[in-house]
Amino acid sequence: MKIKQLQIIVCLALCSLAGIQAQTQIIAHRGFWDKLGSAQNSISSLKNAIDMGAYGSEFDVWITRDSVLVLNHDDYCQGVFIQDATYEEISQLRLANKEPLPTLQAYLAIVGKQKTTRLIAEIKPHDSADDDVKAVGETVRLVGESGLDGQIDYISFSEHVCRELIRLDPRHRVAYLNGDKSPQELKDEGYWGLDYAWEVLKDEHPEWIREARELGLTVNVWTVNRVEQMQYFISQGVDFITTDNPQLLKGLLIR
Repeated sequence: MKIKQLQIIVCLALCSLAGIQAQTQIIAHRGFWDKLGSAQNSISSLKNAIDMGAYGSEFDVWITRDSVLVLNHDDYCQGVFIQDATYEEISQLRLANKEPLPTLQAYLAIVGKQKTTRLIAEIKPHDSADDDVKAVGETVRLVGESGLDGQIDYISFSEHVCRELIRLDPRHRVAYLNGDKSPQELKDEGYWGLDYAWEVLKDEHPEWIREARELGLTVNVWTVNRVEQMQYFISQGVDFITTDNPQLLKGLLIR
């Protein structure tokens, strides 16, 4: 083992013993899209997040009628219901910056060329349990075939989606979004962490940050866009902050 590697390991161990938290990491919400020429859930928003060195780029996953995984926040895009459409129909649609809706496969190809930024895949709750299972299975299959299992975290509002991810592989890094489960419940169910709205972790259950840490769960908070909110959660030592303003957060973290 190289001396530098040994020094890093020793430093992390000492920090853990002293109760010191690692620095809060940045997750770009729907990518770093608030930049000229970009759009939410676009290829350019992913590339922007990578260029700025974000820990992760979050995006939203739907499955089409013919089992292609495409990225879009809402279940409809320009009047087209994604779950009932074929990929050929979806491929005709354009984002605000004129890009087509990207596929998960395209995102994986980009992330595979670097090791800095992870994908944070939000698998959306579909209209049927069968489609939930199909979306999870196809996502896991594509990630596995790409060799990028170690570069993706999973999140969802759907307990069904999360349970399926954990069932397929308990090592999947799965965080729950809905904000209605305690850290102990999440730990008991095999989750990697919680990913709750800022109001939940600041106003309703601030104690959950400490409880999650004591249980070995990660803490992510969304969607934090104001300076005072960022400063509060940085001071609380959360692991991740998901934001539409990743450059602003980066500026606060490097002061």
